[in-house]
Amino acid sequence: MNLDDFDRCSRFESFKESWDHYGYGGDFEGMVLAEFSRIKGNPHSHNPSSRLTHDTVEHVRYRILQHFNSSPEDYTVVFTAGCTAAIKLVAESFPWTPASSFCYLTDNHTSVVGIRGLTSPIGVASIPISPEEVEGRAGERTCPKVGNSQAPHLFCYPAQSNYSGKKYPLWHVKGIRSRELYPSCTREGQWFVLLDASNLVGCSPLDLQECPADFLPVSFYKMFGFPTGLGALIIRNECLDMLKKTYFGGGTAAAYLAGEDYYVPRFNIDGRFEDGTISFLDIIAVNHGFEALHRLTGGMERIQLHTFGLARHTYMMLSCLQHNNGQPVARLYCDTEYQDPSTQGPLLNFNLLDAHGDIVGYSKVQKLASLFNIQLRTGCFCNTGACQHYLGMSDQQVKANLQVRLVEESSKNTAPGKVPEHSSDQFSWVPVFIFMHYCRHYPLHLITCPCAFNMINIFSCVMIVTHFTWLFSVIMRLDHCSFVCSYVTILLHCTLCVQAGHVCGDDVDMIDGWPTGSVRVSFGYMSTFGDIQQLLRFVVDCFVQKPVRLDYIRLNRLHSASTCSAFVRHPQSPTRLQIPSPSGTGEGLEFSHMAVACSPTLRTSNCERTLSQIFIYPVKSCAAIEVTQWAVGPLGLLYDRLWMVVNINGVCLSQKQEPRLCLIQPSIHWACKELCLHATGMKPLSIPLEGNKQNPGVKVFQSKVCGDRVQSVDCGDEAADWISEFLGKPCRLIQQSPGFIRGMKRDHAKPVAGLSLVNEAQYLMINMASVKFLKEHINERQGPEAENLDIQQLIARFRANLVVMGAEPFEEDNWKHVVIGDLVFQVTDLCARCHMIGIDQQTATHMPEPLNSLSACRKGKVTFGVYLVRQHQLDLDHTSTLSVGCPVVPQSP
Repeated sequence: MNLDDFDRCSRFESFKESWDHYGYGGDFEGMVLAEFSRIKGNPHSHNPSSRLTHDTVEHVRYRILQHFNSSPEDYTVVFTAGCTAAIKLVAESFPWTPASSFCYLTDNHTSVVGIRGLTSPIGVASIPISPEEVEGRAGERTCPKVGNSQAPHLFCYPAQSNYSGKKYPLWHVKGIRSRELYPSCTREGQWFVLLDASNLVGCSPLDLQECPADFLPVSFYKMFGFPTGLGALIIRNECLDMLKKTYFGGGTAAAYLAGEDYYVPRFNIDGRFEDGTISFLDIIAVNHGFEALHRLTGGMERIQLHTFGLARHTYMMLSCLQHNNGQPVARLYCDTEYQDPSTQGPLLNFNLLDAHGDIVGYSKVQKLASLFNIQLRTGCFCNTGACQHYLGMSDQQVKANLQVRLVEESSKNTAPGKVPEHSSDQFSWVPVFIFMHYCRHYPLHLITCPCAFNMINIFSCVMIVTHFTWLFSVIMRLDHCSFVCSYVTILLHCTLCVQAGHVCGDDVDMIDGWPTGSVRVSFGYMSTFGDIQQLLRFVVDCFVQKPVRLDYIRLNRLHSASTCSAFVRHPQSPTRLQIPSPSGTGEGLEFSHMAVACSPTLRTSNCERTLSQIFIYPVKSCAAIEVTQWAVGPLGLLYDRLWMVVNINGVCLSQKQEPRLCLIQPSIHWACKELCLHATGMKPLSIPLEGNKQNPGVKVFQSKVCGDRVQSVDCGDEAADWISEFLGKPCRLIQQSPGFIRGMKRDHAKPVAGLSLVNEAQYLMINMASVKFLKEHINERQGPEAENLDIQQLIARFRANLVVMGAEPFEEDNWKHVVIGDLVFQVTDLCARCHMIGIDQQTATHMPEPLNSLSACRKGKVTFGVYLVRQHQLDLDHTSTLSVGCPVVPQSP
């Protein structure tokens, strides 16, 4: 075979013959070039920018859980400095007892095995488990399956080996917890599982519903390439109470005393475990990472197929590549032949061989690869257990590789064992060994430290020598000056000896003809087939003895072998909430609100208090629609605040951040069942009232309203473009998911009720008398220069659903229940007001009134209006309505 034959086998066409899942449609290389050629306030505060940051961070937590097919009901996201910090957090917080066991696969990252450093000193048994033992010894049972012991045990294993790419069965999570697998089957107690998913989730999906790990550490830069230094620990909520954290940093304490041992942690787990100010800018970047990943690729299933296909082709070519004498070019370290993406990840680990079958040191490979602009990872990859297994190194070999061997070297001017020319005495090695023994236990480990010997080391060592000069001078019978000069010679000699050993991360790749590590190639979601070609060309040009040969028998077998494609899930369309029609036909409630008279049975001319105005706000923070009669739905007034505007991070936008929202005027067209939005200078926008039933793949959003998690669906790009153009920034319009039920804050005094995207309750009611009282107070405070603020403008500022007339000013503050027409409501709370009532709803400009006067006339109390919740929700009559003129009958305590 000549070089042309090799090139032909390495072409893209040959790759496509055996693998169809490359790229994500369209011009993949062009997309990579276009997208990747260009590469807020402290959330602990309560100012607007800080609250926006806090809400954005909370949205990212939900987005992370959504990515792993989970929710805050089952898991909590705690941000950490990385995956290692997440694992360390578990180690420090786990409730270890002397009866506990820390068990781990030998094919684990150093960060997992390092838990042993915390557990061993407190008497916890550390048990290394080989991958074969988990299932191979599952039949062993030295104790009853159900015992009295409640000792907590922790088992740790990787979802995917960072050394070989082997994917371990995710069902082992349930097997360990149920004590069906080794070692849990042999020990009583409660078993918990830490699943190290950092290497898996970059290119593969992970469903926490299928593998409910107790602790899931992840690293985001391994998923998106950024941000570095940010990871997360995803904790199963059932395990939260067992974690015991001792240190408390900024932001983690609900209260503490400086002069007394008194400390109360924050009630939310993420706030309790995230010491100091979280890296909120990096966290926000995570949201962009998810958005870019799904926008460019279509999801993790497609990424898994794409990257696995690249790894599979590289494996086939490398494993079949030969020197001219038929010797293989590479020795690959793996347990599969890359036929199934569910058992093998998209990385290859190998060492190159010369024509004699000898291993080429990884350091040489890495240095040459740099000349070809190829970035390789070499060594043992912080996984000594896997490195030993695949390279065949015993424990004794690893220890021997790390030993410091004192080798006496000759010098041109000084014979071995002789003192330097400046001394007249015979040199003795005895004090050297005494000194080296001391330095082995010195805190700085100056002599035995494997790092490069620098001037700081020399200075520190000389300081040690100063303290030991007298002792060594006696032993050596040297004067002070002679000893120091002799020591400098010893020091340099010992430096050379230290460098003869091997430590993790150095370039000592071969010892006695045996490799100390290997070469790893990993593929990401933006890797291309051109990357494979460049790698293979590099190997052929630099390491293959020509002419190139291929093992065609093996290549044909691998090429024709069937592959198992991962199952690709398609998002389900959200459940549509159908509001029954009065006739029971199921066509949905539909009526005209403009020409409906109030029912005579509800009109009472002699009633003192009546309902004078009704407003609905279809889009949160946008303008109101005033109606004379309106249907009462399960969440409040029908279609009230079912839509809202969010920024690019999925955070709700209100007039506090975007005052111009009030200039967007909605209207409802019953004939075509559409919500229409109008704004000056913009063409009307129409969206379906009940969502887009023709688009089952509609995007689902997780956002927050007043601290509550809400699930919503995106209203499409047309609506997003319209809103973005009007507000002058990227935004989207979302609608509350019909199947999502948002409950009120937990309070036994409040009825069970579902909420739309309102702030606190289903309805907000204000009293016309209170409005007039406030207006008079504004006039008195401002005098003739009072703002031109009439009663209706003032009503618009408070954005109420219901306006009552005929009552005394502020008597509504004392109401507990109120009957409006034939509907009974409970008053749940007073409505606390903010600076948003200072926004003119006609011009979107800010004014100091009525907030200043409200605070003054209520003596610092800034509340106006009351929240209502419809009672008897279980017997809700969907045909009930509220009408202007209905009697209002309050009940006070």
